[in-house]
Amino acid sequence: MSDVRANRIAEQMKKEIGDILNRKIKDPRVGFVTITDVEVTGDLQQAKVFISVLGDEEEKKESLIGLAKANGFIRAEIGNRIRLRKTPELFFEIDESIEYGNRIETLLRDLDK
Repeated sequence: MSDVRANRIAEQMKKEIGDILNRKIKDPRVGFVTITDVEVTGDLQQAKVFISVLGDEEEKKESLIGLAKANGFIRAEIGNRIRLRKTPELFFEIDESIEYGNRIETLLRDLDK
């Protein structure tokens, strides 16, 4: 399987999961969640979905729990929207890169002063 196809499917999944979270998921635990990236394996069997959550650590945990409960629904919606032989299994993870970048930026600003 080519990496180009896996990347195309990952980008399409990123767009569709974001739409599903905004329009279909009504779980109050899933608050301000943003899909930052999706990585699909070469055989298209698994997808790692990176999310960014606005809030503290407790809200991040609650959002992950809510997404885990809605995993089957999200996967079914993806299967309806993207025509694949088998819909990838979804794994949600918190994306720490934005916070890491903000921390580095703060440290660099402090050094400049």
